[in-house]
This record gives sequence, C-alpha cells and structure tokens, in this order.
Amino acid sequence: MESKVKIAVIGGGIAGSSVSLYLGKLGLDVTLFEKNPSLVSGPPICHLHAGGNLYRELSDESCVTLLKESIELLRFYPKAVDYRPTVLAIPKEDKGEPEELFGRLDLLKEAYAKLIKQDSDNRVLCDSCDYYKTYSREEIELLKQQKIVSNPSNFDEWMIVVAKNLNLDKIKFPLILVQEYGLNIFRLGAAVSLQFEAIDNVHLLTNSVVIGITAEPNGYRLTYQNEKQDKEAHFDYLINSAGFRTGSIDDMLGFKRERLVEFKSAYVTEWEDSNDVWPEVVFFGERGTPQGMAQFTPYPNGHFQIHGMTEEITLFKDGLVKSSEHSAQPKLDKKFIDKIDKSWQLADIQSRTNRAIEHIHQFIPTFKEVKVASQPLYGAQQIPGDESSLRTSDVSFENDRYARCEIVKASSVLTMIDLIVDRLVFLNYVESADYGKRDFIYNMEFSEAEITKYAQKLCRTRGYPISLASTNSPKSRC
Repeated sequence: MESKVKIAVIGGGIAGSSVSLYLGKLGLDVTLFEKNPSLVSGPPICHLHAGGNLYRELSDESCVTLLKESIELLRFYPKAVDYRPTVLAIPKEDKGEPEELFGRLDLLKEAYAKLIKQDSDNRVLCDSCDYYKTYSREEIELLKQQKIVSNPSNFDEWMIVVAKNLNLDKIKFPLILVQEYGLNIFRLGAAVSLQFEAIDNVHLLTNSVVIGITAEPNGYRLTYQNEKQDKEAHFDYLINSAGFRTGSIDDMLGFKRERLVEFKSAYVTEWEDSNDVWPEVVFFGERGTPQGMAQFTPYPNGHFQIHGMTEEITLFKDGLVKSSEHSAQPKLDKKFIDKIDKSWQLADIQSRTNRAIEHIHQFIPTFKEVKVASQPLYGAQQIPGDESSLRTSDVSFENDRYARCEIVKASSVLTMIDLIVDRLVFLNYVESADYGKRDFIYNMEFSEAEITKYAQKLCRTRGYPISLASTNSPKSRC
C-alpha cells in the first residue's frame, strides 16, 4: 500500500465533509477546501425521506434503496437526527388517495424488518411492526378530545396535537403516521467539525477557494486562495464535492457532464402561541403548481421551518437551469448567486415567508400570529443528468484519480463513499478490507451538550434562532 497518499476534497457540504471524515479515519492525509467559514452550510436539509414516501413518482426499488441508505446515515450521525415521526396528509383537492401509499409502506416495513434481521443495530426507526400507522377521521376526532402530551412516546400521543389543529375538512382519510425522521443541518455541521478537530490527518481549510487545477502525472496540482494569499499543492487524488458549483471544477479540467442546478429555499417562522411538540406534517401536492406540497417541520420554542413547493415559495421562476455543450456548470441567474454569496433583500424574505405561512394556514387554521424568525434556509442543489425528479444518485468518475460527488439526497452519502473507497483500493491507497467498513464511524465521540453548543454557535454566526440547533430527545422516540 502506498504511503503518504494525499487526497484533496473540494467542498465541505454533507458529501465533502463526510467523505473527508471517513477517509481521515482510514488514516489517509486529507485536505478539505471550503469557501465558507464553516461546514455544511448549503441547501436546507429537513428530512431524510427514508422510504421516499414523499415522492409518489419514485419506483419501489428506489424507495427501498433510500430506506437502507437512510438507516446507514442515521447510524453515522445519530446526534444530528431529529427523532420525530412524520404525518402524511393528502388534501381533498389532490389527485392521489391515501390507500395508494399502503403497498409501498408495507414493502418498506418488510424491507426494514429484513435489515434489522441482518444487523440488530439497524433498528433506528423503532420496531419494524411500528413503521407506520393509519388514522381514520373517527379516530382523529377521538384523539382531538385528549390532552396534548409534552413528551410523546407513542403514535397516538404524537397525533393529538395534529388532531386538535388540522382542518379535517380539507384532507382525505386515513392520515398516515410514519417513522420518517429529520436531519438537522446545524447539528450535522457541528458533528463533522468536532470530529475534524480530533483527527490530525484531516486538514480543514475554510474561507478557501480553488481557482485552478492542472493535471499532473499521478495526480493534480491545485491553486487556491486562502487567507488572501494564492497557494498551490499537489494531490494524488481529487474528490469534487463542490455542490451546485461542481461543474465549475469539471470545467477547469475540461470534463463534460450533463447536470441541472436548482435554487430552493425554506422559511423559518416563530409561532408565538405554540410550545407544543409536533411531528413533521407533509401535505401532498403537485410540484410547481399553486397546490404544491407543503412541509411543516417543527423545532423547539415555537419555531417551524416551512416549505411550499410552488414558484412563489420554495421554488423560483427560472431557478432550475441546465448545463450546456460548452460548460458543465449550469448558469444560475445573478439574483440567485447574490442570495447565496451575499444576502437576501428584506422585502423578499417577508413576502416569501408570508406566502409560506399562508400555504400552511390553509391546512392548519390555528397557525396564526406567526412571524418571520430569520432569513430563509436556502441554497442550490445539483442534480446529475436531465431529470429533475431524480432522488437516488451517488458518484461518478472521469478517470482513476477523479471522483465527482453527485448526491441528491443526504442519505446517499455512504453509498457514495463506498464507491470512492473501491477506487482507492484499486489504486492501492487503502486495504481491500476498508471497503464497506462501518463500525469505526458509528461511534460519535462527543456528547449531546457538546454538539448542541457548537450547533448553537453555527446558528448565531449564520443568523438563525438557536432553537434550530436543538432536536427532540431520543427519549421521545416510539
């Protein structure tokens, strides 16, 4: 095995941070370049989509893949997970029916049971028999009479607050409660940052921008700006995890790649009259229409992150762009780049957040006296190929020494890492026994308090309420 192998990773989102952490723990010399001051600061992550239950267009095979990958990610970052279930609700005006989800849910329940049988530590979504539960209108009306529970510990207790607040005349029955959990972007950033501080062979260069790459025998020479100085270094292997700017790295090397880039945002609100503990609630709808899917994601102290999959809320007119034959980098309009690199206009924050509030209000009439809590959570996402509905993707390669991270959902991270490690085994950079390793990354060395403290610091420096650094305690899991 070669010694002193140097790996360069460009981009410190969840893909770049995770692969750097993994390879660092294998003992490789890793340098991570991140243009921002801290890690995992890209598009909002609110949900694992463990079984793909929010995407009716996905195949059953893709949903089972998402389930397996999500369980692995839950085990990789257990202290970054918001352990609360998700309610699936189909509005009366939607073309779908709740019963159409049952076949998929039963398939996933069976697949989850098999994963637990293979490894009992895969039991991270409660018992397989409790993967989901349905509620008729009559059952919801009965729960409506119950007292709200401050620390829910079973399905029915989670559903009481929903029963009391939903406009039951706007939705089809049954409602579905499923063990789909949240992923907290601030706690994730805290987890990887604290891990890097404990690993000497991972070199984190924040506020650093790669401005040039030259192919050399057995590797690449990178030119980069750090601390206002131009520097350069040779690396044996290059991992491009630059997120929506992945194509710009491809362009530096003349690599062609077809891809889409989409700008999206979620909105942070404070509901002054609510301190109740909620599950996430998802109201299905056709993407891009005024009836687009609505997501209601809870945090402590009355804070909620909300999506509305319409062009007036989460999606944007001209916010989806594609690469060209001349460049692998799709060209986002300057107004989106300014939002990413500079800031939002206050009027835009107010108007879009208020439209998001109204989108939720139609289903939750009690969702009033709600105010804007901060700037949105926002960013651009790359999607390989030309199909915007793609959800399962991992990595692609141009040669033996260049990997391009192309995850669309965070759950694909470990699949991506395995494929990269397979290439490193071929190059004799790591042992074949290192392929598919898991146990050495499943043990977080930091306490809940340490993660929370660091996550709160990230919230403050990025301008978000510190409530977004907290999650429901695992004690409230079913």
